[in-house]
Amino acid sequence: MSRTALVTGAASGLGKAISLKLAADGHRIAVVDLNLERAEKVAAEIHAAGAQAIAIGADVSDEAAVISAFSNARDALGPVEILVTSAAIAGFTRFDQISLDEWNRYLAVNLTGTFLCARAALSDMVAGNWGRIVTISSAAGQQGAPRQGHYSATKGGVIAMTKTIALDYARKGITANTVPPYVIDSPMLRQQQDEGKLPGTEVLIQAIPAGRLGVAGEVAEVCSFLCTEGACYVNGQVIGVNGGAVV
Repeated sequence: MSRTALVTGAASGLGKAISLKLAADGHRIAVVDLNLERAEKVAAEIHAAGAQAIAIGADVSDEAAVISAFSNARDALGPVEILVTSAAIAGFTRFDQISLDEWNRYLAVNLTGTFLCARAALSDMVAGNWGRIVTISSAAGQQGAPRQGHYSATKGGVIAMTKTIALDYARKGITANTVPPYVIDSPMLRQQQDEGKLPGTEVLIQAIPAGRLGVAGEVAEVCSFLCTEGACYVNGQVIGVNGGAVV
């Protein structure tokens, strides 16, 4: 069945891969990103593949922008029945050097942004007695990460919030699960390595039993399953995509 899916952070990386996969599954996609130009390119790619999509520029930390994004998606594609929250910021700062402004920015985008989007989606899902919410958290939210106290805290919050949504809405035909990736090969990862913020791939894979980095498509495959009818009894779960690095 074709449904309307809204994906945040959808213009690149994990969000793009998830959008393309859900479109391939037959869903209509609202490609939401702070960078509208890149979101439009993803929507065009989806159109070229024969699926329906619109691009929406929005800052997920802005309540009015989130409400507007969902309204635009609803008007163009129908009620939002699937939500995947991939929008996030990540960086490295030693804990005692994290400023309050930096701390608040991470909370605003990663945690409050996820909250605002989930809250906006739930009205359509409750009305239709069906919904799938998949939050993209992080292994850093499960076990912490060096120089990422702000990022880890927000992603741990996303995990806890997702579990609470699952408890509150299970009887409404709505599931909420979170996918915490470990190290995923991406342009951002390569940039962080080039800047000396992360060690080289040879070092990183030593902590991964699978012996390699993950790829965005592997995260997208898990999200795809969680958004199906067949995943109706999978709820409130933390489903890592990590090559065995977090067990």
